[in-house]
Amino acid sequence: MTLSLYDISVPALVRGLQNLSHQIDKAVAFARESGVDADDFVQARLAADMLTFAGQVQRASDTAKFGAARLSGGQSPSFPDDETTLEQLQARIASTVAYLQGVPAGEIEGQEAREIRFTAGQNELQFSGADYVRTFLLPNFYFHLTIAYGLLRHKGVPLGKLDFLRGAQPG
Repeated sequence: MTLSLYDISVPALVRGLQNLSHQIDKAVAFARESGVDADDFVQARLAADMLTFAGQVQRASDTAKFGAARLSGGQSPSFPDDETTLEQLQARIASTVAYLQGVPAGEIEGQEAREIRFTAGQNELQFSGADYVRTFLLPNFYFHLTIAYGLLRHKGVPLGKLDFLRGAQPG
C-alpha cells in the first residue's frame, strides 16, 4: 500500500489536535477536582522566552491549517490568537479540525513536487510538498504539541504517554 501526501499529513494533524483537545479536557477535570483555576494553565510557560500554553495551542493550530492550505493550494481560515480560556482554545482546536476534515484528499494527493514558499520570521523558506511535510510541517506541529503536553504535565495534570499517542492503534 502506498501512502499519499494527504495520508501522511492531514490525518496526523487531525489526530494530534484531537489528542490535544483530550489533554485539555483532562486539565479541566484536574482543575475541578483539585480546586485550581483551569484558566491558569492558559498562561503557563516553560521559560520566559517561550510561548505560553495558549501560544503553543495557537501555533499547533496555525501549523496544521497553514500546512493543509499550502499543500492543497487553498485558503486557510484566519484566527485572531486572542484565546484566554481553555474553552476558547478548545473551540479553536475544533474549528481547525473541522477545516482540516473539509480539505479534499484529492487536492493534496499528487502534490509531492508542489513548490511551497513562505516566510517564517525573517526567513524565506522553500520546499517541495514532500519535503515540506517531512522536514517542516510535521516536526513543527509535533514540537508545539509536545510543549503543550509538557506544560500541562508540569502544572500537575495527570497525563501519560498514551494521552499523547491516543489513536495510535487503528480500528
